[in-house]
Amino acid sequence: MARVLHNLLLFLLRLAQGVRVLGYWSLIYGYCALCTTVALLKLWWSIILRPTTTFQWVIRETPPGCLNDTSLGTHCYVRIKESGLRFHYVAAGERGKPLMLFLHGFPEFWFSWRYQLREFKSEFRVVAVDMRGYGESDLPLSTESYHFEYLVTDVKDIVEYLGYNRCCLVGHDWGGTIAWLFAIHYPEMVTKLIVLNCPHPSVFTDYALRHPSQLLKSSHFFFFQLPRFPELMLSINDFKALKALFTSRSTGIGRKGRWLTAEDLEAYLYALSQPGALTGALNYYRNVFSSLPLSQNHVRSPVLLLWGERDTFLEQEMAEACRLYIRNHFRLNIISGASHWLQQDQPDIVNTLIWTFLKEGEGRKSYRN
Repeated sequence: MARVLHNLLLFLLRLAQGVRVLGYWSLIYGYCALCTTVALLKLWWSIILRPTTTFQWVIRETPPGCLNDTSLGTHCYVRIKESGLRFHYVAAGERGKPLMLFLHGFPEFWFSWRYQLREFKSEFRVVAVDMRGYGESDLPLSTESYHFEYLVTDVKDIVEYLGYNRCCLVGHDWGGTIAWLFAIHYPEMVTKLIVLNCPHPSVFTDYALRHPSQLLKSSHFFFFQLPRFPELMLSINDFKALKALFTSRSTGIGRKGRWLTAEDLEAYLYALSQPGALTGALNYYRNVFSSLPLSQNHVRSPVLLLWGERDTFLEQEMAEACRLYIRNHFRLNIISGASHWLQQDQPDIVNTLIWTFLKEGEGRKSYRN
């Protein structure tokens, strides 16, 4: 009798787990369907209002001059033996100085750190990487190639290739997520962690599940799960949606700060118009729901979190909640008037706050190998 009850209990537990998993994926794909319907309606409406809508785009063959600005650094490449992938990065500052590594977000590339490359090269070896799937780095075709574990390992391999065993790590948006995860899994390799407009992964997950407002702001996560259609929506009318993302009043770069120039915008369009570029960028989102949970989630490095007050993609309340996951010094600065792209529209303030943080505590000697 006891054995029968034991087996019945196991069956019920497995059934409950199966129902939970089924409900989880039903919710995700149901929301995907809703977001797709909204996108289709917008597309249909734009075709009616603008019959000249074109589904083709121009592949930019010549990079704008700003990408070859020598004041930003030297263009370099590295092929990682383990993954076989080639990465592009821009480096400045003397070799042997402490390493400051920059990880960009979506839909950007190394160029988003142009103001920081100029600022910190005086005392650091500054390196801004094109992450896998972006810019001139390799673009793996399979979605599985963009799992978090591979993205984190990329950072480790690049740091070691550059001849360092630790660095000051700076990340924004998706680059911020990878920076958080890298600091969690390789704490000995991060002297200080600087994250811009990206909450700790556990904070984002918990908050989004409990606050419908954030779930609505994250609707693009669900829409981007679809194959090919998001690429179409982002690229029609010569990347009109991406242009709006960078320049509109609600989401764009620069309101009270520095505006994105026409040449700066063309640099982004040059990178994103290359074959496969949009798919590589979107594959970061296509793995987010299937990634394994963190085995442990506390950060032991000193952390600076910078947050743009005008971020339209993330609720500001998540920033303070990150404190719960820091086992070291934590500084949070909310920058008034700054957008989600705060290192570009408020670079002077961002750079000043980073300098202040770098000079706190252990001092500059802590950055050397």
